Amino acid sequence: MNKPVFIITIDTEGDDLWNNCNQITTKNAYFLPRFQELCETYQFKTTWLTNYEMIIDPSYIEFAKHVIANKSGEIGTHLHAYNSPPIYNLTGNDLRYKPYLIEYPKKQIKEKIIYLTHLLEDTLQVKMHSHRAGRWAFNTFYAQLLIEQGYKVDCSVTPKINWERSIGDPKGSGGVNYQNFLDQAYFIDEQDVSKPGRSTLLEVPVTTQYKHGFLINKVQNVLHRLHGKRHYPSVHWLRPKRGNVKQMMKLATNTLASGKDYVEFMLHSSELMPGGSPTFKTKNEIEGLYDDLEQLFEYLRIHTISMKLSEYYAKKLLTHHANPQL
Repeated sequence: MNKPVFIITIDTEGDDLWNNCNQITTKNAYFLPRFQELCETYQFKTTWLTNYEMIIDPSYIEFAKHVIANKSGEIGTHLHAYNSPPIYNLTGNDLRYKPYLIEYPKKQIKEKIIYLTHLLEDTLQVKMHSHRAGRWAFNTFYAQLLIEQGYKVDCSVTPKINWERSIGDPKGSGGVNYQNFLDQAYFIDEQDVSKPGRSTLLEVPVTTQYKHGFLINKVQNVLHRLHGKRHYPSVHWLRPKRGNVKQMMKLATNTLASGKDYVEFMLHSSELMPGGSPTFKTKNEIEGLYDDLEQLFEYLRIHTISMKLSEYYAKKLLTHHANPQL
């Protein structure tokens, strides 16, 4: 039990939301059992962070209930504000602009969180403990609402990444800058989600690492400033792309070697379907994804133990009570 933890998170959402701006479909629900079965082969547990269009899809509901009954994973919440009820027209065309939840009025933010939480719980007859914000947009008010609704763990933070260039509401200022956030798990400060505090909500940031070392990033920063530009250092995620299995394994190795007690993997449910994302467009590319996943999973089976997000929360809670200063 002293091994570091491997956490698998899946943003469970409609088909190719990067490009679909008019009609949201959920065909990827039929492709999820294969991934779940692969995880179970390696005795890995999954956390399916689920949004509105998926939890009203009968095929996904059946799949989710099977995962819960089998105790092979858990269902959490993933909220895309632009199509999650109650609908509030923020931009005039929210499906096109995909505004961040935190850009909506506070009343609507709260109503949307309450609605989706209750819909998931009523449909699946389980309490929602785990959460990830849609489009990685998280802030203090959002965290306070999650605590009110009884959530235990969030995984919206992407360390080292600045989302300000990713615009939601055209009148807004873009996404959240996580460059100075912690890159390890911490109970948040209810007044400042970037800092550790005494709240009941555990933040479990996604595993990321700068592509280049400090010196190269420093030089690139200076060069960008000379040209009047801002520098955004390249970042690797524990997240599949075509042919990046060695990169993922190196990232996992470096993270564990640094003494961190977990690595957190993520992908989108639609990336498991041919044509469901810009990442994996063909059947052959999906087969390549599964080849990479088997290599990564084989490596992590040796070096880690698998937990759902809520199980990792329970582990950290014990440590926190034993060492409250941590």
